[in-house]
Amino acid sequence: MVVTIRPVHYGVNQSFGWDDPEGAPPVTQTPWDPRRLTAVAADLPEGVTPPGTRGRILQAALKLFAEYGFHGASIRDIARVVGINSATLYAHYPGKEHLLAELIRLGHEELRHRLGEAYAGAGDDPAAQLAALVRAQVLVHTDHPLLALVANHELHALSPERAAPALALREEARQLLGAVLERGAASGAFDVGDVALTGIAIGSLGMRVANWFGPDQPYTREQVADAFVGFALRLVGSPLPRG
Repeated sequence: MVVTIRPVHYGVNQSFGWDDPEGAPPVTQTPWDPRRLTAVAADLPEGVTPPGTRGRILQAALKLFAEYGFHGASIRDIARVVGINSATLYAHYPGKEHLLAELIRLGHEELRHRLGEAYAGAGDDPAAQLAALVRAQVLVHTDHPLLALVANHELHALSPERAAPALALREEARQLLGAVLERGAASGAFDVGDVALTGIAIGSLGMRVANWFGPDQPYTREQVADAFVGFALRLVGSPLPRG
């Protein structure tokens, strides 16, 4: 099964890690190999999974949306995975869009939380700040690949009203990265010709990690993060960290 996904944008610039470039053509996404979907658990960030049936519904929706896309998975499909009927599911969630909106909100909140923590602990050096942000971005994609796939590819399926919270979080992340690049360029630490385009390039680096990273790959999450930090620092002409 091949799902054609056409990103829909709401006037927001490229974010740091959960979006495709403005005006991108339709993306033809082949769902993950079933072996990988089996190997990668539909885990949500720590402490956010609702208890009981409500949590199992959310996890089932995550797995099916990642595999088939929002429009390729029905309420009946989700209920079947959980082992309940559709009426019981509707008692917990009003509809399929509510499930998607909740997953996308959780994914964006986790990304923004990790970026904020990374930035706060990076000190004043722009290169260290950039390295910390890229590392956090990559690791959230390695740690929650199914959630990242859904957040990256399925936001377009939400109404503007339901997409608004995630878009606001994207904009915060974009501004955080942009401010680091601006300071690095102004201080001479970075050789950046166009800060906006550089931000788009760096923000795109870790996004596709979720499409291939898993237990069947020869790299650890730390190795992937280290490599992508190096890619980002090279983009801005900054020396790589020693050791």
